[in-house]
Amino acid sequence: MGWLGAFLVSNLSRLLCNTSIMNKINAAITAVGGYLPEDVITNADLEKLVDTNDEWIMTRVGIKERRVLRDKDKGASYLAIRAAQDLFDRHGIDPTSIDGLILATNTADYHFPSTASIVAHELGCGDIFTFDMQAACPSFIYALEVGANFIRSGRYTKILVVATEKMTAATDYQDRATCPLFGDGAGCVLLEATEEELGVMDAVLHSNGIGKDHLIMKAGGSACPATHETVDNRWHYVYQEGQVVFKHAVVDMCNSCVEVMERNNLTHENITWVIPHQANLRIIDAVARRMGVPYEKVMVNIERYGNTSSATIPICLWEWEHKLKKGDVLVMTSFGAGFTWGAVYVKWAYDGSTVR
Repeated sequence: MGWLGAFLVSNLSRLLCNTSIMNKINAAITAVGGYLPEDVITNADLEKLVDTNDEWIMTRVGIKERRVLRDKDKGASYLAIRAAQDLFDRHGIDPTSIDGLILATNTADYHFPSTASIVAHELGCGDIFTFDMQAACPSFIYALEVGANFIRSGRYTKILVVATEKMTAATDYQDRATCPLFGDGAGCVLLEATEEELGVMDAVLHSNGIGKDHLIMKAGGSACPATHETVDNRWHYVYQEGQVVFKHAVVDMCNSCVEVMERNNLTHENITWVIPHQANLRIIDAVARRMGVPYEKVMVNIERYGNTSSATIPICLWEWEHKLKKGDVLVMTSFGAGFTWGAVYVKWAYDGSTVR
């Protein structure tokens, strides 16, 4: 090739590399939506069903009430459709402009077809790609990173990420340990391509499989199909060994937050908001303390909505949208069955106060 050819190739490679860096594609959250059913289950209501009381529930998990979708003919898809419609209406988004829809849920309408396909059809999104993602309570942060990678690929410009849960359909109202925990709801975000240094900046996602027996729905899958015995034994509801799950959740959520902070030189001073999974107020307190973040920087609504599983984080974003400003630094973290956990670092892309 000779020295001249080598010189030209070297400089061309450097030019292409610099161009690639200059045109780096990020996945920014440009809109949020949410929906919560109107009907409420209070602690007083639960006192009529099981041996519990308001003080016991509040001191252990910090939940006062939770929402419930009482219509037995409506599933998680209905909640998702309402949340997405809220996003479209308030932000002026045309459903046909969406390239793909990723739906995070642990309470799908059916084993198949996917709930995502039902939601996209009812919203009028057209023949876009859709799929469900199930990674327990962290399903939303998993789906957020997956959606961001579709954007980063350069092949897609708008991805709708929805988290929706009808957890009351999977709750045993004869089990005093679990029935106070769960509520219904949905939240969603729109991811769009941008060359600004905004959006989903980093994610640490983990699982280890050691928690299978501690947090599980024992029947209904291919390993244990439904029978009269499984129904009689109430194995089609959430089963949880609370103390074991609590200990792992505190350690793993804290460690994943510290991991994402250290990787990105984040401190309690430059973090604007922490958005923890709303499973237990004591876990939320422990995460905030470990991160050194003052409590006024932590989004907390567990008292009013309980644990809506994968939907807790996007519901928080929806509720706090008017307080979020362009450039805000957010850290989201969650933990769930598996065990599965992680944290995501996001730089907010718009001023929420401008949205009606």
